Amino acid sequence: MKKAAHIGITGMTCAACANRIERGLNRMDGVAANVNLAMEKAKVAYDDQRIKPVEIAEKIEKLGYGVASERVDLAISGMTCAACAARIEKGLKRLPGIISATVNLATESAAVYYQPGFIEPEAMFEKIHKLGYSAVLKQALESDGKAKEIRRKRNRLILSAVLSLPLLLTMVTHLPFYHGPFPMLLMNPWIQFVPASIVQFYIGWPFYSGGVRALLNRSANMDVLVALGTSAAYFYSVVQTVRYQFAGLHHPQLYFETSAILITLVLLGKYMETLAKRQTTTALTELMDLQAKDAAKIVDGAEERVPIEQVESGDLLRVRPGEKIPVDGVLVDGESAVDESMITGESLPIMKRSGDQLIGATVNTTGSFIMKAEKVGKDTALAGIVRIVEEAQGSKAPIQRLADHISGIFVPIVLVIALFVFVIWITAVQPGQWDTALAAAISVLVIACPCALGLATPTSIMVGTGKAAEQGILFKGGEYLETTQNLQSIIFDKTGTITKGKPEVTDVVRFGDLKKEDVLMLAAAAEKSSEHPLARAIVTAYQSDEWPSVTHFETHTGSGVTALVAEKKVVIGTRRLMNQNKIEFHHALDDTLRLEANGKTVMFVAVDGKLQALIAVADTIKESSVSAIEELKARGISVYMVTGDNQRTAEAIAKKVGIDHVFAEVLPEDKAKKVRELQNQGLRVAMVGDGINDAPALAVADIGMAIGSGTDVAIEAADITLVGGELTHVAKALDLSKKTMRNIRQNLFWALFYNTIGIPVAALGLLAPWVAGAAMAFSSVSVVSNSLRLKRMKV
Repeated sequence: MKKAAHIGITGMTCAACANRIERGLNRMDGVAANVNLAMEKAKVAYDDQRIKPVEIAEKIEKLGYGVASERVDLAISGMTCAACAARIEKGLKRLPGIISATVNLATESAAVYYQPGFIEPEAMFEKIHKLGYSAVLKQALESDGKAKEIRRKRNRLILSAVLSLPLLLTMVTHLPFYHGPFPMLLMNPWIQFVPASIVQFYIGWPFYSGGVRALLNRSANMDVLVALGTSAAYFYSVVQTVRYQFAGLHHPQLYFETSAILITLVLLGKYMETLAKRQTTTALTELMDLQAKDAAKIVDGAEERVPIEQVESGDLLRVRPGEKIPVDGVLVDGESAVDESMITGESLPIMKRSGDQLIGATVNTTGSFIMKAEKVGKDTALAGIVRIVEEAQGSKAPIQRLADHISGIFVPIVLVIALFVFVIWITAVQPGQWDTALAAAISVLVIACPCALGLATPTSIMVGTGKAAEQGILFKGGEYLETTQNLQSIIFDKTGTITKGKPEVTDVVRFGDLKKEDVLMLAAAAEKSSEHPLARAIVTAYQSDEWPSVTHFETHTGSGVTALVAEKKVVIGTRRLMNQNKIEFHHALDDTLRLEANGKTVMFVAVDGKLQALIAVADTIKESSVSAIEELKARGISVYMVTGDNQRTAEAIAKKVGIDHVFAEVLPEDKAKKVRELQNQGLRVAMVGDGINDAPALAVADIGMAIGSGTDVAIEAADITLVGGELTHVAKALDLSKKTMRNIRQNLFWALFYNTIGIPVAALGLLAPWVAGAAMAFSSVSVVSNSLRLKRMKV
């Protein structure tokens, strides 16, 4: 069975690390992996019949990296003895992704260390429940792991800077314009040796350990470059110090300040990079913060305030004015206006009454009501949005393959270049001058770090998809964000996409002996079992509590329905359905054409083989449709409309919204064929729809866009979800795609520019090692900072 996991990975320092993990995982049987350096996560699809999660974790650790773990504390009720605790403990340990579990009977709690990519607390709750106990989330002690990482990096940076400052001061004496006093004690090699050694081997130890792991796995990364460069400067200085002490060398060439300052600058760059990367995920954090933190649960007629994690499907909840609706559910008692703008984009509050659906995280504005919880935890609409954004931010765009390929071979090439530079300097440029040769080689090693190259694409994807989510546009992955910019044609489904999808009966034209009320009764009864919007309109138009018996109901996709209503055969639908049932309808064509010319959909109603009436239904065009289509045409996009309506009605609707190309009388299963027709002309095509019958076309299109208020099937088949159904989001999606891809290209240019210009300059000896270190740190920070500019872009 195919499963997916998002695994946090620790220890990655550059794109080479991400590439090595990705290649290692993809070599495993039944595993397809995608590693994101910026998010420090691996998206892994695996077949649990062929490989176990523990094997994937072990592979990552074998490659020299760590699998991020978290601790969660659970409050457990129902335990009566030590056997209960032991049973729960064993049950938890059997779950995939559990590192350790300790159950304490006395405190009625459990401390569980787990790997978030393979398991979430919900699965632990379910397991404990199956064992006959109940559990709730007590406190996630390690949830602030990112904040701890930032504090740790900051503290190491401060310590490194304090120890490097005296060494930095020794460089002042080498400046041509400085002629002032200077504490000569700092010029003593042994005085410099002490702080330099602490920085080199205590502060800089992660570079050594990371470099050794990389080399053992027959690869090289940023750690190798930094460790080699700083070690060369440090050990050369140690030799000079020993010669000063024991061989009478009066003017030793010391590079202690070079190694220490390089490490400090690299740490500064990584610290600033971490801060900047954290800003790229603010959109996701803000989305998660929208969720209510607790709920008023009704138990035996009394209310009690409980954490949101304790709300279960079927619970009754009280929601008061001004409160957030805790979870998705249905209103059962009371009424109120609900602000759903954060989900649907609808600016005005919507009146909700008994039986109406409620969306978690939306805001109750007026009355108090009781709701029944239906979808909780990861099943809520908000959780679905967060999941889509998180997966998109962790995905790769095709353009990243270029950066991955370059960074994968970059470090070994740099090592060769640095060695070549050293040999040329010491043999040809300045024979025997170890210090200048060493300085040039170190500068090449340090400035060539591929960090900026590895961050160029994922940081832009993270910010771009986050910005899109704020606008109500959910890209499912980086590849869709990249493809959208190249769209040439867009096909819109009519009902529920261009129109509101809530048609109403406007006309009933009779041709037989039946009264209007009888026509509506028979038609509504026949259509009652159909889910089509036109059928719903007819059912709504029949206002009565009395319904005749219905048997032999049959739906004819794209044509209509037939049924036996009160022993009468009722046929409702299109001309095609009338012809198939040999029912004469030509005498009604004048009225049909008149109604269709006004953009109304006409259905023929026949009873016992004779046409009795025409029922005309009109659907209201969305306010945003006209402006959205104008915006797309202004961008040079060809716009099409596809519908099952006849040509005359379809053209009337298309004319109202400004669409020039119409596919009419298209059966649901043929919508995908229309997409392929345009693709066969060499066009890149998007499909925008909202219904189950749009799913095949959404899947076939280069980009499928689903209206967020549509069906789950359509949203699942699509590549982009437009939350709320505003068609103006289509043009915004195009703009976001183009601006994000332009930002990525800028990042790649600057990342390659630093290395292309920096390596030759360093090789010529025109760049001091500490300047090379500063430039390397600046390159990573500048790339991430450029990505953050997307947060301020206007769409």
